[in-house]
Amino acid sequence: MESKVSRRLTQPTAAEVCEHIYLPRLMREFGSGFRYLTDINQAHLLMLHGTGLIPADVAAVLARSLLRIEAEGPGAVPLDPAREDAYFNYEAHLMQMAGADAGGRLHVARSRNDILATHDRLRARDLALDILEAMLAVRTAALEQADAYAAVVMPGYTHLQAAQPITYGYYLAGFAESLGRDIARMEQALARLDACPLGAGALAGTAFAIDRAATAQWLGFSAHAPNSLDAVASRDFAWEMLAAITVGAVSWGRVAQDLYVWATPEFGLIDFPDSVAGTSSIMPQKKNPVVLEYLKGKGGHMLGLLTGALAALKGSHFTHSGDGNRESMRGFWEAGDECLRCLALLRLVIASAAPQRARMLARARRDFSTATDLADALVREADMSFRQAHHIVGAVVRDALDQHLAADEISADMVDAAAMQVAGRAAGLDAAAVARCLDPEQGVAARMAAGGPAPVLVRGNVAAQRAATQHAGDYLGATRARLDAARAALKRSVNHLALQS
Repeated sequence: MESKVSRRLTQPTAAEVCEHIYLPRLMREFGSGFRYLTDINQAHLLMLHGTGLIPADVAAVLARSLLRIEAEGPGAVPLDPAREDAYFNYEAHLMQMAGADAGGRLHVARSRNDILATHDRLRARDLALDILEAMLAVRTAALEQADAYAAVVMPGYTHLQAAQPITYGYYLAGFAESLGRDIARMEQALARLDACPLGAGALAGTAFAIDRAATAQWLGFSAHAPNSLDAVASRDFAWEMLAAITVGAVSWGRVAQDLYVWATPEFGLIDFPDSVAGTSSIMPQKKNPVVLEYLKGKGGHMLGLLTGALAALKGSHFTHSGDGNRESMRGFWEAGDECLRCLALLRLVIASAAPQRARMLARARRDFSTATDLADALVREADMSFRQAHHIVGAVVRDALDQHLAADEISADMVDAAAMQVAGRAAGLDAAAVARCLDPEQGVAARMAAGGPAPVLVRGNVAAQRAATQHAGDYLGATRARLDAARAALKRSVNHLALQS
């Protein structure tokens, strides 16, 4: 008994190879790749017919057979791991349906290598569009909340210590800026994969007079890949997307970490509805932030998938190979699925997180995050250097802590006493000036320098980001419309060919 796919191989494929390589690959790839393989076959058929590389009657038979296979779906195709992979199983089914001669003619002027490379770009293109849509939904939700809570004052943190007052809306607007860069990275990766490998053959093109521009157009690509070796050797579009996903996941995880801490009873700054929480099997009082933990953990997961993919690629040659172009891609598809799950959950938590306004403001009033404003007032109104003012306010804070006073209980006398110790003269700020400096709402409103947290600036920034988000959404919509039109034209042409006698 010989190999089912090659007379070069005089023995059947070992059962272990079928069980451990080909069967898992078929189960993993045939269903997910069926649509793309069908489109590739149809586009290639139209090109072969258009260039006269197969007879018109054979082309019509193939068109009818491909349409029937498409209509019946992947479940109707018998899968045999001894045929190695998705393509050979698809081809065997086509040859059974169209006849061995007609079915075998479709493979002229191509290879599994350029077919697989084209499949990967088509599938990655759809994935990129889905990820972009999900990212835009998260950014839209973040901007809605940023606008709603632009004036909700809270402590800002560095080193998880109270730093300076901000607003919750300002925080979300900052996160939305980060999302904007994630979106831009995905758009750039999408643009760079927009070249069709079909026609590259195994690695050196073909001597047949094919029309690569035609197959590129049928499949919605702007152009064909210019170098056949690079076309089948490279999956850097996937690594770029995976890197963008990983960068995004790490950033989202940092936001989840903030919300995770802020939602604790000890902080009490954020609350979530019970619908996004879990509980304990033994402790009835528990409300666990399971969604935030999922999001926090995914940064490490994505990083592992990126590292694994690049490690699999590292030892491969610059050409087609199973490790370079198959094993290296497994983590990419997994990361894409996980990314879409993360983005759906991220949108949920951003939209449902409820800032505890009174607790936020009380924290900002009492936790010394207004200390910088008091130092700034000494610079402006007492003609002191900032470093000197820094020392004075540090002494005031130390004094307040020793007396168990909150920030909003600091008095003008305490400031003068510290100034006498540090500078040898009183600061001269009256009680109203000190109270104004220690009021976080006034402090936030006064931070009008570009990029600051003043509510009017936050709302202006939100408006600008909404315009950018709309622009990205228009680009996404136009891209989807262009690809839908190309695919509709492909289907019309194949159906027309199928009607030829």
